[in-house]
Amino acid sequence: MPNRHLLRTIAMQSLYEWDFRGQKPGSMEEIIKRDCGQFAPGADNFDFSEILVKGVIKNQTEIDKLIVKTAPEWPLEKITPIDRNILRLGIYELKFSSEVPAKVAINEAIELAKKFGGSSSSKFVNGVLGSIYNQMQSK
Repeated sequence: MPNRHLLRTIAMQSLYEWDFRGQKPGSMEEIIKRDCGQFAPGADNFDFSEILVKGVIKNQTEIDKLIVKTAPEWPLEKITPIDRNILRLGIYELKFSSEVPAKVAINEAIELAKKFGGSSSSKFVNGVLGSIYNQMQSK
């Protein structure tokens, strides 16, 4: 079985492609299957990637509202698609999933931003997720 970091990376890449192609209903299953085959050939268990992607899509409206609320100077459509989907994945894991501890979710999102985003992506992702985490702790 591929490790969780790889599966998280596949989930992020699948979300990015789905978003980039206009979020067409029903296309995500094909995207995940293709990305899993391309980025982890020979592996046979991609349940974690599928859980993450489906969780993000199910909660996308609430996740996007959190992004807008936490980063008001950055309209959602102005955030680069890669950063937007890293944030969606990180927020899903932080707020809606009990699979990993909050700090692991934040650190994984920062690592994805360092690897796939621009020069300031990791700071942006860290700031947004850190603010959300702090808000969660104060409740």
